[in-house]
Amino acid sequence: MCEVNITGGACAQQEVDAYIARALELYGREPDAIDVHIDGDYVDLAYRYHNQPFHRIRRITGYLVGTLDRFNDAKRAEERDRVKHSMAL
Repeated sequence: MCEVNITGGACAQQEVDAYIARALELYGREPDAIDVHIDGDYVDLAYRYHNQPFHRIRRITGYLVGTLDRFNDAKRAEERDRVKHSMAL
């Protein structure tokens, strides 16, 4: 359920629903909260989302993998012995 915080005026529920639908259209998911600031004819929106869990996918030895748990000993050794590059910041 999306929490809606309105400041500077009042907003009809139909308008709030339209803001939520717009967030779904832009970002592919419903926001956790929307801050709506009304300034005369203008409306400022701030969508807030909680962090999504991030799963790392790597291309190792020709395969796209998230973890090495399905690799046999030979593939694990191949991954262990490969040259790893990094970027200097």
